[in-house]
Amino acid sequence: MSFAGSIRFVATNDFHHESSENDAWMEAAFRQIAKTEGADFCLGLGDLANSGKLESLETMQRLAQLARMPFYPAVGNHDLDDTGDAANYAAVFPNRFNYTFTQNGWQIVVVDSTDGVIWENSTISESTLAWLDSTLPTLDPLAPTILATHFPLAAEVTFSPRNPEDMLTRFEPLNLRGVFCGHYHANTITQHGGYEIVTCAGLGCVRANHDGTEGKGYLVVDGSPTGELTRTFVPFAGTA
Repeated sequence: MSFAGSIRFVATNDFHHESSENDAWMEAAFRQIAKTEGADFCLGLGDLANSGKLESLETMQRLAQLARMPFYPAVGNHDLDDTGDAANYAAVFPNRFNYTFTQNGWQIVVVDSTDGVIWENSTISESTLAWLDSTLPTLDPLAPTILATHFPLAAEVTFSPRNPEDMLTRFEPLNLRGVFCGHYHANTITQHGGYEIVTCAGLGCVRANHDGTEGKGYLVVDGSPTGELTRTFVPFAGTA
């Protein structure tokens, strides 16, 4: 019989680090995240960098340590270089494309949803779907499960891939409790069966929110032992 305890985590997305001029902003963001009481880990849902530069990814890896909790990234299209090469991301975040981890009896599945540097009308790759086919059957079907991606998996949300259901249907045998995504810089909630798919405004300082709102921020997510999730949007206070 599966057992799950309470869980608390931070979901961040779309930092878009471009140069050292962004360092103070990113440092302040992670120092604020570090004040989240009782958080078990932090998700970084893609576009840590703005143009896939090695120095940006290295800076983000270093500054993420200021959050004082484990940091689990998902690769975004801006984490690749202009040619679509993921070598810089792989060098800084090895084995952080498609992977799983557990926390307090919860299963977290982090998935590569990118299609090279394509930012709209993209397609979730066959290699990612094949990884899901080989990995999901090894997971506990009763344990509460969270899916984390860069591209939004609600078909009605702007910039969703062409084939989000190809991924979501593969989770039907599991106890999926929530899906957390980036890429669309706005706070959205989409009901999908027995769970919600959410996006967040993000934490970037070089790119605006896509819905015209001004505030940047992140989500603090709490999960109960029975699998219920609640979310709080925390506005980023900015630099001093």
